[in-house]
Amino acid sequence: MMVDPQRHGNDKDEPKPGDEAELSTRLARLDSRLGEISSGQEKAAKAARRKASDASGLGQAFRLSAEFIAGVIAGGFLGWMLDSFVGSSPWGFIIGLLLGFGSGMLNMLRASGELNRKATSDKSPVSARRPEDDARD
Repeated sequence: MMVDPQRHGNDKDEPKPGDEAELSTRLARLDSRLGEISSGQEKAAKAARRKASDASGLGQAFRLSAEFIAGVIAGGFLGWMLDSFVGSSPWGFIIGLLLGFGSGMLNMLRASGELNRKATSDKSPVSARRPEDDARD
């Protein structure tokens, strides 16, 4: 079997100046195409992150509003039940609504603190130590 010397180069042959120019132009074209692709991927990744954060924010808003509304409804229901058993017409309902409002606010604050802790722990590096621990040492 005969080997074509033009298709398979010898180790002794040095590249020709024309070949180097052709290779450098091909390299420049490849570099520009890779730059276009990577910039397109960066734009797509930014859009995906923005979309995910919007959906996450909407979910958090629904959770907080549900915590508040559930507290008010539960307080109003318990006040109405107290009114029906005791017979103190609107006062149990009014007091129940006020207590439900307070408990709804408290639940909402607890949930927002929990969400805030999750958000900061996701962004920070994994570490079991807190700054307060360093002050004690």
